[in-house]
Amino acid sequence: MTPRQARTLRIAAASLVLVALGAVLAVRLASRTSVLVVGAYGLAMILCGVVIELSRHGRTRLGTYLLGAGLAAALAADWLLLP
Repeated sequence: MTPRQARTLRIAAASLVLVALGAVLAVRLASRTSVLVVGAYGLAMILCGVVIELSRHGRTRLGTYLLGAGLAAALAADWLLLP
């Protein structure tokens, strides 16, 4: 895979995750409004934006690691912190 293809793939993956997190946030807010819900999913969405920018500037490995760790942390926060 060429570096350009890797960047495009990381940008597409982060964009897809960003849209999915937005949909999950809307569903979670419909069931119960909480600052904790907005905070947890908001930080995950900001992380996706950071990954997109890192990929645009050629830092695809760092972006991949950050996206994986951030999504794991968001899922853990959803499972542990949010009722």
